[in-house]
Amino acid sequence: MNTNTLTMKNTMTYKPMNLGRWIIWGLFAVILIVAPLIFNKGASLSILSQIGTVMIFGLSYNMLLGQGGMLSFGHAVYSGLGAFFAIHAMNLATAGKIWMPVTLIPFIGGLAGMFFGMLFGYVTTKKSGTTFSMITLGIVELVFACSLMFPEFFGGEGGISTNRVYGEKFMGITFGPQIQVYYLIAAWLFIATVGMYAFTQTPLGRIINAVRDNPERVEFIGYDTQWARYLTLILSGFFAGISGGLSAINFEIVTAENVSALRSGGVLLFTFIGGVGFFFGPMIGAIIGVFLTVMLSDFTKAWQLYLGVFFILIVMYAPGGIASIIMLNLRVAKFGKFRRILPQLVAVCAASLVGMIGLIMVIEMLYHLTLESANGTEMKLFGTMVDTAAATGWSIALVLLAVGGLAFWKTKKTFGHAWGEVNTEIEEQIRKGAA
Repeated sequence: MNTNTLTMKNTMTYKPMNLGRWIIWGLFAVILIVAPLIFNKGASLSILSQIGTVMIFGLSYNMLLGQGGMLSFGHAVYSGLGAFFAIHAMNLATAGKIWMPVTLIPFIGGLAGMFFGMLFGYVTTKKSGTTFSMITLGIVELVFACSLMFPEFFGGEGGISTNRVYGEKFMGITFGPQIQVYYLIAAWLFIATVGMYAFTQTPLGRIINAVRDNPERVEFIGYDTQWARYLTLILSGFFAGISGGLSAINFEIVTAENVSALRSGGVLLFTFIGGVGFFFGPMIGAIIGVFLTVMLSDFTKAWQLYLGVFFILIVMYAPGGIASIIMLNLRVAKFGKFRRILPQLVAVCAASLVGMIGLIMVIEMLYHLTLESANGTEMKLFGTMVDTAAATGWSIALVLLAVGGLAFWKTKKTFGHAWGEVNTEIEEQIRKGAA
């Protein structure tokens, strides 16, 4: 076969589009559009907006941790400084000193995050592993200290405030109503998510995965691992800055807390809970994280305790995060073996629910008895008034906790046995198929 024939064959070869990928991205866009139509009660729009910004923040952090193996304790520096530059740009635009529509403010935050990624990343990526983590922790503490030392830029303890409603209306859009802010965040979330996913398909994205898994081998074949980490951190800082810019628009205020180690620790927890080994893991983590820190804090003073317990359980029983649980069960369902584990799964979930109710009762009654007993010993728990000073409520809680714990201990063994058998069969089936 001559060269002309080969060229004609390659030219006429038809490669169909990846229909599944288009469907997934289409569903993602539809969910973003219809979400405020479904969750339209109370502060739902504000919570959805926060989830959107945290999703971008978590995905940008996962570019370092999940894809590059870089455990950073200072990622809030890039989102926080991006937020400060974005809010100053908004104030300058309000004063008429610059032209900058609200829709482009997140891009200003992204450029600021990228700049500081170039500045700080050049130092931090010189090292890897634990040394990298400690350097990032030092940088976030340095920037946080500077936020209190330079009040002209950072606003001191009060922070910098702004008004997102400025300039001429465009098609009736002023970004005053929260629904308009949500759709702005949703649009940037979609664009940023596409961009970060596209990064995973680039040569740099593949190389940073290799650097994460085996940096010595990557250096052996001729790549500079420090340069790969540096470029990845710059891009990660850009998307983190976009998140900070959107946060500035949403809250109309930026404080020193935006560049604190507390904010960095929060995104680390959320990303790990969602699953660092999966691209969509941080998005799940953002939903759970905002629920535990924003919604749950309105109902209980013990929300931080619940967050800690939940994180410990994830580390113990699902180190791959919530995303790994979903994918493992989808794998079992794909091979048609989900029915075999369903009874054991329902049993272990029911036992966990009973034990969890008992644990929640103990925690809530203990918090009320120690912190709010001056206002009375009675409290409303699960729609029922409970006297925390009486033995009845404590007895019920301890019985539920004991029964649920014992049932979980027994059902866990049965579920583990069934799960192991099913997955062994799946692995054998895969091996036969490969052979």
